[in-house]
Amino acid sequence: MYIENSKIKNYISVWLCMMFLIISVMIIVGGLTRLTDSGLSITEWELFSGFLPPLNSSEWNNYFDLYKKIPEFKEQNYLMSLQEFKVIFWWEWAHRFLGRLIGIFFLIPLIFFTFKEGFKKLINLYLIFFLICFQGFIGWYMVSSGLVNRVDVSHFRLSVHLIIAFLIISLILWNYLDLKIKLSLDNKIQYIFPFFFLFLIFAQIVIGAFVSGMDAGQIYNSWPLMGSSYFPDDNKIVNIFKLTAFSDPSLVQFMHRNLAYLILFFYFIIFVKIYKNKLTNLYLPINIIGILLILQILLGILTLIYGAQIVLASMHQISSIFLVTSSVYFLYINSN
Repeated sequence: MYIENSKIKNYISVWLCMMFLIISVMIIVGGLTRLTDSGLSITEWELFSGFLPPLNSSEWNNYFDLYKKIPEFKEQNYLMSLQEFKVIFWWEWAHRFLGRLIGIFFLIPLIFFTFKEGFKKLINLYLIFFLICFQGFIGWYMVSSGLVNRVDVSHFRLSVHLIIAFLIISLILWNYLDLKIKLSLDNKIQYIFPFFFLFLIFAQIVIGAFVSGMDAGQIYNSWPLMGSSYFPDDNKIVNIFKLTAFSDPSLVQFMHRNLAYLILFFYFIIFVKIYKNKLTNLYLPINIIGILLILQILLGILTLIYGAQIVLASMHQISSIFLVTSSVYFLYINSN
C-alpha cells in the first residue's frame, strides 16, 4: 500500500494500530467467552437490535426463556438461575458488542480515506473489511451449531472463527508495517523459512481451537506423558491417520503437543541458520520469537497440568497473539 500524503499516511497508521489493539482485545474476550461457556447465552443473531443489552426485567426474562429452549440449558445448565444466566450473557454480549464496534470503527475511517486517496490504493484495507464482515457471519454460523442437538459449538466452526481473527490482525499488521517501515535488508534468510514457521503457528492455532472446542485440555493433565505413555492410553496409533482423529479429544491433544515440539524444532533450524550465517540484523527478531515461543509452550504445559483453568488458558491465548505478531514481523522483514 503506497500513500504519498504523509499526513494521511500517519492517520492510517494510527487507525490500523488502534484496530489491531481492539481486535486483539476481541480475541481475548472471545477466548474468555469460550472458557466461561458463555457463547450460547444469546440464541439469536440480532445484528442490529442486539446493540443494547436488556434494560428491564421483561427483556432479561425473554433472553433467559430463549436460552432455556436450547440443549445446553436442558442437559447441562437446567439448575441455572436468572442471576447466573446474566453472568454468561454479559460475556457473550460484550463479545458481540466489540464485534459491532470493530465493524463501525473500520468502515467509517475507510470511507473517509477512500475519498482522500481513492479505492485502488486502499484495496488491501477493503479486503480486511470484507474479512471482518465475513467473521461476523462465521461467528453466528459457529453459535448456530450449538443451538440444536448438542450442548456446545462445533470445534471445526470455532477453529475457522479463530483463525480468521488471527488472519485479520496479521493483515492489519502487515499493512501497518508497509506504511511505517521501509527497509531492505541486505542479509535475509530464505523467505520459505519464516513463511513455513508462520504456517505452523497458524496450524497450531487451529488445533488449539479443536482442543478448546472439545475441552480436550481437561483430560490427560500430565506432561510429558499422556497417562502412562507418550501416546494416549485410550487410543491406538492407527487412529491418528483417520479423519475422525480431528474429533477425538485425546488425539487432538496429542497433535497439539507434538505440533508444538515440531514448531520448536523448526525454530531452532532457523535460529542456527541465522547465527551460522551471521545475519546480525535478524538476531533481535529471532531471539524475541524464541522467548515468546518458550513462554507459549510453558503456558501451554501449565494450562494442561492445571486442567485448563481460566487464567492460565487465557494467558496462553494472549501469548499466542504476541507470537503471531512477532512471526508476521519476521516474515515481513525477510520479504522486502
